[in-house]
Amino acid sequence: MTAEFENLRRIASEYCRIIESVGNDRGEWLQQVFRILPQLHAAIAVVLEQESAGGRPVEANLEQRFSLFTKLHQLLGEKDAYWMEYDLGHEECRSGSLADDLTDIYCELKQGLMLLEEEKSDPDGILRNWRAGYRIHWGKHLVDAERHLYDLSSRGHI
Repeated sequence: MTAEFENLRRIASEYCRIIESVGNDRGEWLQQVFRILPQLHAAIAVVLEQESAGGRPVEANLEQRFSLFTKLHQLLGEKDAYWMEYDLGHEECRSGSLADDLTDIYCELKQGLMLLEEEKSDPDGILRNWRAGYRIHWGKHLVDAERHLYDLSSRGHI
């Protein structure tokens, strides 16, 4: 593994640990998420420069994904929903969801981390899958989550 991939793996592992540690202290937990997302973004940006062909986003375990989404959605409460570019001006029309963003990022990264723990894992294949998944799916979630958390932070809500 390259130093860049090892850094991404370390940050992905820390991100997953933070998501898994969600508890009742929403403020401190959101601060941890707010701090790790830019690190994750920087780490994936570095490995995107080391392009190699192939890769595909992982298939979601829908039961696990729904369970995590529900837990995060309940914890975040009024801080979950946010405005997307084309949302109408009504409060109930906010279509962005921080819980959805964090869950999708988690599921993609956790799948690769679990595969890395297996003896016959292919780090290059996992990296290709993370790259492809980032470009096709979880990269948008990462940007949206960073934007929403920045907005909450700038208004003193975390």
